[in-house]
Amino acid sequence: MTDTTVTIVVDALGGDDAPTVVLEGVDAALAADSALSIILTGPVEVVESFAAARERVRAVPTTEFIDMAEHPANAVRTKKDSSIVVGCRLVKDGEAAGFFSAGSTGACMAAATLVMGRIPGVSRPAIATVIPASERPSVLLDIGANADVKAENLVQFGLMGRAYAQVVLGVSEPSVALLNIGEEPTKGSMLAQEAHALMVDAVPGFMGNVEGRDIPAGTADVIVTDGFTGNVALKLLEGLAKTLLTQVKDAMTSTPIRTMAAAVLKEPLMELKERINPDVYGGAPLLGVRGVCIIGHGSSNARAVAAGIAVAARAVRGGLTERIATAVGK
Repeated sequence: MTDTTVTIVVDALGGDDAPTVVLEGVDAALAADSALSIILTGPVEVVESFAAARERVRAVPTTEFIDMAEHPANAVRTKKDSSIVVGCRLVKDGEAAGFFSAGSTGACMAAATLVMGRIPGVSRPAIATVIPASERPSVLLDIGANADVKAENLVQFGLMGRAYAQVVLGVSEPSVALLNIGEEPTKGSMLAQEAHALMVDAVPGFMGNVEGRDIPAGTADVIVTDGFTGNVALKLLEGLAKTLLTQVKDAMTSTPIRTMAAAVLKEPLMELKERINPDVYGGAPLLGVRGVCIIGHGSSNARAVAAGIAVAARAVRGGLTERIATAVGK
């Protein structure tokens, strides 16, 4: 599959440290994948010189930029020549199969939905993320696209998340669970109870409810919830992981003796840090649009950008869009 030629559009202006880290990430992605081609959108002085020096990079200059503070939908509608909108248009027009940006999440979501369009049958696209759980990585969605949902939306999230787990995580028959405050079908809100009843029949591999503590445990391959709850859960996990790593470091270097002992544990601790590093998983996919769209964190470094591009290419080669269309069209 990795020898299948894939073209991914990359937003050169996406992220806090763009364009420097974006360009470094593009170089790393190209070095790791000989069948990858990149279309780079952004200011002419940034993209043209970079593309001219590389065989598999094409520049598409743009004249506008969508700032993080702008209203996403309004910016997408008014800034037609922004790096994000042009990138999504290139996917719509068939010049590329996927898009990556570490820019405004709202703008990326709005542009992908309005420009690429939704897959037929998808009621609401959802943003997913890979959680580096203890047993195995799992997919959590929605993490912010839809604060208010209906039970039918959660069913589709389960189907789309399942397709993503198959393509990106390589799980042939992913298990799917509904995030709730208890394992019993009668627990939780009316929304959760209705969604549970629907998912039993509509989502292959549905295993029932899981609780918040099951997210980092990797109890299910795919965990479904609304965008409000999913975003809170994700931010809690990110903050907790960062705090715990900092506290462990402080505790192990608080005295000379502990510092000496920490040297023995340095390698396993670094392995742990790597295992829970979100940069490894390459950003959050917007599932349900006509084309692969991967949204990176605003603080993405070059490694995260390269991983995001690689995930986009893997999703294209695995036929993610087609799998979702088949799943929701049944």
